[in-house]
Amino acid sequence: MGILHEDVVIIKQTDIQDEATVITVNCPDKTGLGCDLCRIILFFGLSIVRGDVSTDGKWCYIVFWVIGKSSTQWGLLKKRLLEACPSCSPSNTLIYYPAELQPPKPPDVFLLKFCGNDRQGLLHDVTHVLCELELIIQRVKVSTTPDGMVMDLFFITDARELLHTNIRKEDIYNHLKTVVGDAMVSCDIEMVGPEITACSQGPPFLIPPAITEDTFNLEMLDQCRNGSGHSNSVSVMIDNSLSPVHTLVQIVCRDHKGLLYDIMRTLKDYNIQISYGRFTTKGRKDCEIDLFIVQADGKKIIDPSKQNVLCSRIRMELYRPLRVALVNRGPDTELLVANPVELCGKGRPLVFYDITLALKMLNTNIFSSEISRHMIGGREWEVYRVLLDEGDGCFVPRSKIEEAVWRNLMGWE
Repeated sequence: MGILHEDVVIIKQTDIQDEATVITVNCPDKTGLGCDLCRIILFFGLSIVRGDVSTDGKWCYIVFWVIGKSSTQWGLLKKRLLEACPSCSPSNTLIYYPAELQPPKPPDVFLLKFCGNDRQGLLHDVTHVLCELELIIQRVKVSTTPDGMVMDLFFITDARELLHTNIRKEDIYNHLKTVVGDAMVSCDIEMVGPEITACSQGPPFLIPPAITEDTFNLEMLDQCRNGSGHSNSVSVMIDNSLSPVHTLVQIVCRDHKGLLYDIMRTLKDYNIQISYGRFTTKGRKDCEIDLFIVQADGKKIIDPSKQNVLCSRIRMELYRPLRVALVNRGPDTELLVANPVELCGKGRPLVFYDITLALKMLNTNIFSSEISRHMIGGREWEVYRVLLDEGDGCFVPRSKIEEAVWRNLMGWE
């Protein structure tokens, strides 16, 4: 059995405004494929408004209805989706299953050193360019000198795998110069080894009380945080009576950016296979998800304790997919955002982009920032620390800053 390579991923665009683009994926199956595809779609800034998934354990058929930016590079998106599919290589005319799955080679890490004259929104503008050029930010260290200069250190990987070439480096420089203008003083890019990236995490620090294991307690699900933007009712139910071979998971919740990714990521970490699934939104607010799943051994989830653990984990991941808090650092204010990392080592895309965009819209300056990874509550988290510059400009209440960052991360207007 085979399939033409060009039919593995089909993207059907529409000329009708506000109508969804349909993405169809037809390829060999693997556990976690849905998560990988949803992560790529999220990285391209698109929202999934409907989805259908079906598989026999060997071959899968997935359809996503997506909406998003008019500037989306659909050809590039198709290429990235093809790369995520087992045995889908542009050099192959036909693909077959079963496929030999080999662990991917770790991408090369580069250090981009940006030096410039500080101004409001500068960090977000630089971050925006890097994301548009498919440069994935692994770590970042941002500092501001007393004379108004900034030194931004971005540890990045290149989705296009071309950063070792001078043409790619010059393209990045030109894009930054076009967007940033005279604010840019210099920009250098060099490859770094694993010993440098390890040092980039900096010395260990005590995680502030706002971002400890206590923050992740599921009892928080029964409480609404201050502000209507944090209210997010989640219902997760398991039913074993409707199928002789599958466990049905039914989820009803409020829609948010990357919702389907959060569900798929959780199931991937538990090594759970989706045999059939349907995702629908109502009025772009409420979502209903039905998933027929099996364990790694191909059997239903019968054990009540395993059912409760899975339901609780899904409920927590959808209620608070990220953690946001403001803490005092003496006279200063620090914004903390924690993002769960997949077991495969990948973090949620565009988090730093959304943080800097929210602060730019609030006219709030950033004095320094860094991204590092920490083990909290037995899980690895990507922790974003942003020290706010509250010395100049209009005063923004801290509750408004936290609310704005949270809503932007969740995609709530």
